[in-house]
Amino acid sequence: MNNSGTQLPRFHGTGVALITPFTDHFAVDYTGWRRLLDFCIEGGVEYLVINGTTGESPTTTVAEKAELLRIAKEHVAGRVPLVYGIGSNNTADAVELFRSTDLHGVAAVLSASPAYNKPSQAGLVAHYQRLADACPVPLILYNVPGRTASNLTAETTLRLAHHPNIIGIKEASGLMEQCLTIAAHKPKDFLLLSGDDMLTPALIACGGEGVISVLANAFPKRFSDMTRAALAGDFAAARDGLFRLLPLNPLMYEESNPVGVKAALEALGVCGAAARLPLLEATEGLKERIRKAL
Repeated sequence: MNNSGTQLPRFHGTGVALITPFTDHFAVDYTGWRRLLDFCIEGGVEYLVINGTTGESPTTTVAEKAELLRIAKEHVAGRVPLVYGIGSNNTADAVELFRSTDLHGVAAVLSASPAYNKPSQAGLVAHYQRLADACPVPLILYNVPGRTASNLTAETTLRLAHHPNIIGIKEASGLMEQCLTIAAHKPKDFLLLSGDDMLTPALIACGGEGVISVLANAFPKRFSDMTRAALAGDFAAARDGLFRLLPLNPLMYEESNPVGVKAALEALGVCGAAARLPLLEATEGLKERIRKAL
């Protein structure tokens, strides 16, 4: 149960695609990491997602990933479920990561579609079926065509939804008709999770169960209150919450994710804004506009 007193089914509501804090010298800031974990949990989110692309997973080392997960398990201590990101454009590598990662205490794995390869729909089915067969915990699909250059169609998602170890999808295609088709035909217990913060209430209205959010790093209470309102059918309150966040959202992505949300977290005193190359810390102009928007 989160601090709002609301008990939702597992992975319903707001999950946070956590950033990875860095020091000014680009080492992982483990003190800031603990502070971020508390900030999000105390803000009322339902679960945490570690080592996703918002966490700059392409530029953290194997040892850093393991330490971030170890600390999260220890520090969160069961207060909310943990989801861990594992993916690759080499299916065999992803399977090996399942074997080499300590997934004890992890509630599910989030796995983005392979980037760059541009597999066919049949290839995506085969990839995810192989991962689901090998994963020791439930698997959540992640469709983000803007980064992977391939789209999991509604038909492909619905086919994968019948695998016993695939429990849902983070849908970040921005294609509402595709999302509607999934919502209309998915198994009852298959989770449709928004991967686009601004579409969260609309997706919930059409049968979605929640969101894995970037904005919730910096605005956990605002975002989780909005999402719970939508899940409760109070779309007037959800709309009001959404409109309050609307001016902030484009600033989060103007210089690429997670540059903007890291600048917001710095302004809020949670952790620093440093990012690792090839990403750069937010420019002073962007930081100033984020401060004003806050």
